[in-house]
Amino acid sequence: MAAALGIARDRLILDPPNLVIPVQFFEMVDRRLALEPVAYITGQRAFWTIDLEVGPGALIPRPDSETLIAAAVEHFAGTPGPSRILDLGTGPGTLLLAALDEWPKATGLGVDASPIALSYAQRNAERLGLAERAALQIGDWASGLKNRYDLILCNPPYVALDAETGPGVADYEPAEALFAGADGLDDYRRLAPMIAPLLAAGGLAAIEIGHDQSDSAAALFITAGHAPSLARDLANRPRALLIRG
Repeated sequence: MAAALGIARDRLILDPPNLVIPVQFFEMVDRRLALEPVAYITGQRAFWTIDLEVGPGALIPRPDSETLIAAAVEHFAGTPGPSRILDLGTGPGTLLLAALDEWPKATGLGVDASPIALSYAQRNAERLGLAERAALQIGDWASGLKNRYDLILCNPPYVALDAETGPGVADYEPAEALFAGADGLDDYRRLAPMIAPLLAAGGLAAIEIGHDQSDSAAALFITAGHAPSLARDLANRPRALLIRG
């Protein structure tokens, strides 16, 4: 209802206007009954300290991914913070823009294979006043990148092809941002050897994993010469591998 009225949810609760229910509200309810994600219906999703525009073709930010930003905040506590940030698979700019908002002196690069996702990221960067500090480019993970970064963030696809997903997820969100082969590890196999040449000394790479992949995904990074530690989400589930430079 708040979205249909064009007001914030807190105002709807605390200071509701004299309601004339807009036709759009009923259209939105019908879309939700068809299991379309709420974020696509309202066109936005809150993440960390920012609000992001989202829609078809872009992965919807999940609260679980905030674990990566929280781990970075802890890693850089007591320092000026990262100067250069890299977000591999940035989608609508989720992790990159949250990190740039957290560290106002940092600059960053977001890479994604999807032009649609990057179009959302560009609009989000401009709306948040971060466009001058956020470069965005089409890319195949870290292929062709040569700089080193203080903070590398990555939320790759990690769902196995035959795994169950939540209602409406596979029907609406982009498959290429969700699924990663029969075991959900295909993209980790590609990413594991890419991290070391890009991570600056004293830096951090935070890579999201599925809650049941703490051993299987970590093994791939160990084989690549890393010693990852584990970060857990607010439900105490394994959620990210942390690699320190």
